[in-house]
Amino acid sequence: MPEPAWSLHSRLKEDTIDIGDLPLSKVLVIKDAHYPWLLLVPRRPDTVEIIDLDEVQQAQLMTEISRVSRALKEITKCDKLNIAALGNLVPQLHVHIIARRTSDAAWPRPVWGVMPPLAHDAAEVQNFISVLRRKIWLG
Repeated sequence: MPEPAWSLHSRLKEDTIDIGDLPLSKVLVIKDAHYPWLLLVPRRPDTVEIIDLDEVQQAQLMTEISRVSRALKEITKCDKLNIAALGNLVPQLHVHIIARRTSDAAWPRPVWGVMPPLAHDAAEVQNFISVLRRKIWLG
């Protein structure tokens, strides 16, 4: 029996810019210029929790989180990385990787709900995506 098709949750589609696929996960940028904020979404159907992945996929997810986190930290020179898989509003498994600065609008609180999203400058976000894609081996 064929495996059900995977698709990105509509809320994630609406709130992000797709920048490419790692072996397991789709890499997305959140549409909020207040914070350098990425998502990794494992391309596996009906996956809500990390424990819904098998052990090999869990290890691959951790490898991808580490790769993307290192690149984001190097690019942004941030003070702290926030990494979380919450899924309270969007049930599809997705991992947030957010570069934080002690000077950002939400510091030291979580970023959710502190500021309305700020649209990215088109040239700046494209430059960020290009640099990030090179650093995480997407092109």
